Amino acid sequence: MDEWWLFFAVGLVAQLIDGALGMAFGVTATTFMLSFGTSPVQASAIVHIAEIFTTAASGASHFAHRNIDWRIVKRIVVPGTIGGILGATVLVNIDGKVIAPFVAAYLALLGVVILVRALNMFTPPQPQQRGMPVLGFVGGVLDAIGGGGWGPIVTSTLIGHGHVPRLVIGSVNLTEFFVTIASSAAFVLTLGFADLVPVIPLILGGLVSAPFAGYLTRIAPTRLLMVLVGCLILFLSLRSLLKFVGWL
Repeated sequence: MDEWWLFFAVGLVAQLIDGALGMAFGVTATTFMLSFGTSPVQASAIVHIAEIFTTAASGASHFAHRNIDWRIVKRIVVPGTIGGILGATVLVNIDGKVIAPFVAAYLALLGVVILVRALNMFTPPQPQQRGMPVLGFVGGVLDAIGGGGWGPIVTSTLIGHGHVPRLVIGSVNLTEFFVTIASSAAFVLTLGFADLVPVIPLILGGLVSAPFAGYLTRIAPTRLLMVLVGCLILFLSLRSLLKFVGWL
């Protein structure tokens, strides 16, 4: 029962952040679960199955509000899906104790990425179309292995390359639905459903907090939220790394 409420709280917090910022459900939820001892493969599998529901709702909303650039979607959806399947396959075939420190380090790096984006440490050039398939593939692989990162990696890169933020966020969110389905299918085929029961409280927690995320977006500055999230992810990831080396 304690674990049930833990995953419920993780889903609640992660969805509140994602709903307010349009990113970071996966990386936030995975970072929390790893810090409490969940294995990398279980954490990633649970997060991706939960994201099927959250990305479906998000993608539909962006489609309804015409926030989709189909040129972006066409260039990243297939490579991203292939990358997601590959990343999930790699993760389930590696000893969790071996890869856990690398996943924690990767999540810490994503915390830095979010902080950099929040502080706006770049000047967007003219929009570039080249490299999108590679970006989608890399984003899919790292998202599956790390349990999150599709949004911070793909969204931040495309915005950094000068694309319209509104269209990037909508397109990346819609594409993430297909990437998430592919990754989740790979996890389920390998793990089965026995180890994925915690996905239920994770989803329920997200459903509870979803209505409040919109209100949070209205009252809190986006940059402040991103700085807080980046610092939280960085802190939890570094805490996990210190545990791995025996300093905590």
